Amino acid sequence: MRNLDITTLRSFVAVADAGGVTRAAGFLHLTQSAVSMQLKRLEELLGLELLDRSGRTIALTASGEQLLVYARRMVALNDEVIGRLTDQAYEGEIVLGVPHDIVYPAIPQVLKQFHAAFPRVRVHLTSSYTRALKDMFGRGECDLILTTETIVEPGAEILCRKPLRWIGAPGGAAWRQRPLRLAFGRQCTFRPRVVEALDAADVPWDVMVETESDRTIEATVSADLAVHTMIEGTEPPHLERIEHAGALPALPMQLINLYGAQSGKGLVHDSLADFLRRAFQTHETGRLKSVAG
Repeated sequence: MRNLDITTLRSFVAVADAGGVTRAAGFLHLTQSAVSMQLKRLEELLGLELLDRSGRTIALTASGEQLLVYARRMVALNDEVIGRLTDQAYEGEIVLGVPHDIVYPAIPQVLKQFHAAFPRVRVHLTSSYTRALKDMFGRGECDLILTTETIVEPGAEILCRKPLRWIGAPGGAAWRQRPLRLAFGRQCTFRPRVVEALDAADVPWDVMVETESDRTIEATVSADLAVHTMIEGTEPPHLERIEHAGALPALPMQLINLYGAQSGKGLVHDSLADFLRRAFQTHETGRLKSVAG
């Protein structure tokens, strides 16, 4: 297997851009003979003539013109890799705030992609409630935050819209009981909307669990002692959506919003924002296809 050498390709591109070996040698800080030797080595490797030396000036052959396109891309990619891995501009930390209930399944994918692109930049992931995250963002403690809301405020960007769903134990019956027993976090932004929907439908309810712990809520719901609400697609595998056939009221759509994503804050910041956009838009597209099917 033959392998192209980036050094020879860089010399080839320099000769093509400079219009001659002498100028290219000066640009590369090499001797003219060294550049000529690299070009000869490249031609011998490919078994092709890349330069037309019949005239006073050096011109590219048809094969040379074809190689030039690839050579530019390969040299540019080489320089990008070296820059990303060694440039101190791509070091440091960026703080991302995400509500507990939408960390999965999108955020692990985003973190993996971002680490591959910027291995020397650490993402400090902070998970909390929407209200707390907005307060942290307002104090400058987070660079980017996601929120779950029913409105979009100034400075926010809507990533996707998803329905809120009733969640219970697999095969559970807690949703049939009245009063309906609920499990919620104390600062959950869904809770007021859920209570409004239940009151409007004249469904009696009672808060059985009020806690700061998502694990406590999941354990209670898994035991079929209460029901909960989650954004569609974020429920864990040990819980399931309740097929209540209208026995429970419909719940409002939720917006997953992104704050702090204005461009111009640097490649690292803008790239993380773009990874977040693509991840949540992919999940939204998948949901729409599923509904259409």
